[in-house]
Amino acid sequence: MCGIIGIIGKASVTPLLVEALKRLEYRGYDSAGVATLVNGHIDRRRAEGKLVNLEARLAREPLAGTIGIGHTRWATHGKPSERNAHPIATDRVAVVHNGIIENYQELKDELIAEGRRFDSDTDTEVVAQLLTSLLEHQATPQEAMAAAMERLRGAFALVALFAGRHDLLLGARRGSSLAVGYGDGEMYIGTDALALAPFTKRVTYLEEDDWVVLRPAGATIFSGREEVSRPIKQSGISGAMMGKGNHRHFMLKEIYEQPAVVGDTLQTYLDPATRAVRLPATPPIDWTSAGRLTITACGTAFYAGLVAKYWFEKLARLPVEVEVASELRYREPPLPGKGGICLAISQSGETIDTLEALRYAKRHGQTIVAVVNVPESAIAREAHAVLPTLAGPEIGVASTKAFTTQLTVLLAAASAAGRARGTLSAEDGARLAHALIELPAALNEALALEAQYQRIAEDILAVARDVLYIGRGPSFPIALEGALKLKEISYIHAEGYAGGEMKHGPIALIDESVPVVVVAPSDALFDKTASNFEQVHARGGKLVLLSDAAGAARLAEHAAATVTLPAVDPLVVPILYTVPVQLIAYYTAVAKGTDVDQPRNLAKSVTVE
Repeated sequence: MCGIIGIIGKASVTPLLVEALKRLEYRGYDSAGVATLVNGHIDRRRAEGKLVNLEARLAREPLAGTIGIGHTRWATHGKPSERNAHPIATDRVAVVHNGIIENYQELKDELIAEGRRFDSDTDTEVVAQLLTSLLEHQATPQEAMAAAMERLRGAFALVALFAGRHDLLLGARRGSSLAVGYGDGEMYIGTDALALAPFTKRVTYLEEDDWVVLRPAGATIFSGREEVSRPIKQSGISGAMMGKGNHRHFMLKEIYEQPAVVGDTLQTYLDPATRAVRLPATPPIDWTSAGRLTITACGTAFYAGLVAKYWFEKLARLPVEVEVASELRYREPPLPGKGGICLAISQSGETIDTLEALRYAKRHGQTIVAVVNVPESAIAREAHAVLPTLAGPEIGVASTKAFTTQLTVLLAAASAAGRARGTLSAEDGARLAHALIELPAALNEALALEAQYQRIAEDILAVARDVLYIGRGPSFPIALEGALKLKEISYIHAEGYAGGEMKHGPIALIDESVPVVVVAPSDALFDKTASNFEQVHARGGKLVLLSDAAGAARLAEHAAATVTLPAVDPLVVPILYTVPVQLIAYYTAVAKGTDVDQPRNLAKSVTVE
């Protein structure tokens, strides 16, 4: 979850470290710090809270040095405080760390027995102390890192700075991303390519259990004790992609980018001339022999998987199980080794629970298909085939455009599976292609209703303590996603339910103080949803209706507020109806004055269990 940056430079690196950390704020954090070498000695500045606190401290106490490391921390071991902020250091080593050292207590006991004194509550300190112990036993920094990698258990990314070594940084990864950037006599290492974007476009992504030696002239990468070669790639990410433009928040900018990024995704997955879906996966996915599809993901990506279940079962007549990744691997379900496909969905491609679920499925002979926004990520590298989303960098912690592009890719995949299995006719496939081609225009129409979303947020949701969302069929996961978005950024308690479940318990919560957002396109299930709407109305619930003109004509009379969306093909409805639930959540958070882009306690890339 944390953000890491390391630089071997030619001039003062502290401003560059802080600049890079600002680009990593999207990952979520509760403290920050930097360390450099000053006349060969490790010097640090750390601060609890946001980066402005660190910048204020650096203004009071400047930090020189041409080599340094920086970090934004999301607390796992030890509460957020300056004492526990990274870099964690001894007099010989400073370390920044993302992830968890699972055997830290065992190592800590061993190091205390040696006479070492710990100054923080973090698991990270065992790395600094272990490296220091090895150095004191006459190991070189490289030998110390190789030995430490053999002792450490868990999922982590590490960068270490060594006293007296102005020409050396060491990095290591196991289960958490780490990228090396190449400059002209300068070297960089960071959590991802976004951190390195203003410095270089030449990037190498470390693979599992790699560790790297950085010197001004380049990098040497090892796996275990053996030197290995990893390709240098040209990153397409630029610093300009990180700006908010004219928008108040990154989240709002990213919501408004959805017509464009869905259109970009469709250009990759759809041939507008032939109206045929083309999956860019290599090797091709064998849908015809698939007996079952297992979809695994976390959070918002899990809800994308729930929508995809409806699509794959309807269009491809393929049985689908959707599993929360953190539960799948520990439940140890039986998976068909022959003809089984596991589809792993992750925005970052580094989500540790999803990665471990993928590995479980792979061990059981499943064909692994990854839907990710980062094609160089761990999940993409370990999959047999990759279906990339084309959302571009997403900075807001609460996912928006990544979700809609995931849905777009999943609908294209379900269509391709249906055509391959002979369950989707050419005529129906062409109709779906037409609906997808028209989708960006419909998204723009939904965005044009911004003033309505703002009024609903300010007048109805922002003053509520609890909010319910309901939907049926593929609109049910959108109700879940709407409730999650509201929780994430406004901190209002919200729950999503299948409309038919209301009478089995949740309806007991309804009174005039509880808004109920009803996702109700006029599809085959509209009459059932309308019944649920009337049940809430009869009990005094404050109804917010999301529907099209036909649905609004039937139900708007009893709604406190109605948003009338364009009528679209039922198959693309979940993608379109995502926009209003996003913007309602956004304006509710703005009305409550919360931190929209970096909500409390949350992180963008979840690399700890």
